[in-house]
Amino acid sequence: QVQLVESGGGLVQPGGSLRLSCAASGFAFSSYTMSWYRQAPGKERELVATITSAGTSTDYADSTKGRFTISRDNAKKMVYLQMSSLKPEDTAVYYCNAKWRSSYLSRDYWGQGTQVTVSS
Repeated sequence: QVQLVESGGGLVQPGGSLRLSCAASGFAFSSYTMSWYRQAPGKERELVATITSAGTSTDYADSTKGRFTISRDNAKKMVYLQMSSLKPEDTAVYYCNAKWRSSYLSRDYWGQGTQVTVSS
């Protein structure tokens, strides 16, 4: 059974920090590209950050570059999102995503999300 379980969300003041975690199980985690997405009320889900299967390359949305850091631990089957200098516009539900592609097949898994609220 595939599972992605996010944790670490909560209420934080502007300028504060949070670390989100995503625990994966039920699939070959080290073969998957992992990403964090977010969705704010009334808005479309957007990509926040991506890390390749070996963790050798990362990419970020322009709005999060320099403030957020994605990382992974393949031995523990975990992916993290360290968020700093948080802004009210970072308020959203944050989702963990796992993707795998081959020439003929693809897999795409989602977690249930964790709420991040940035407010004073």
